[in-house]
Amino acid sequence: MSDISDKDACELLDADHIAVKHLFVDYARLAVLPEPAAGKTAGQRTALAMKICDELTVHAQIEEEIFYPALRKALPDAGALLDKALAEHQQAKQLIADIRGIGKANAAMDTLVAELNVAIENHVKDERDMLFSKAMAAPDVDLLSLADQMFERQQELEAG
Repeated sequence: MSDISDKDACELLDADHIAVKHLFVDYARLAVLPEPAAGKTAGQRTALAMKICDELTVHAQIEEEIFYPALRKALPDAGALLDKALAEHQQAKQLIADIRGIGKANAAMDTLVAELNVAIENHVKDERDMLFSKAMAAPDVDLLSLADQMFERQQELEAG
């Protein structure tokens, strides 16, 4: 993560979105190689898949622990959007568990990573289009303070 001091919570989350999108692109580039090249990239694909899973797991956790509760408190009318976001997280968590369960890159993992990518793209679009705009317009949401809290928690989770 880059310098946090000038980022608000939405920008911090969006930086995560962009970073994981790059990982998905890297994975897809390797997954579409014809055999035997695809067989030679299994280790790289496995590492990328696990990194995607790790990044998304931490990202979802800081949203669920800090960002979503703050929005739910400050924006009672956003309850349905937040419920939808949590349902999308559950879908992503199931795909992450399935990917981890496979363990080593193969055609099945490639399919699951592609499904996860689509699910995350849809989730990000919903957040950007609806939740972030509501959060930025809410006078009772301190996005800078939330960014600090989320960044600190993110660091704790990544440290293990």
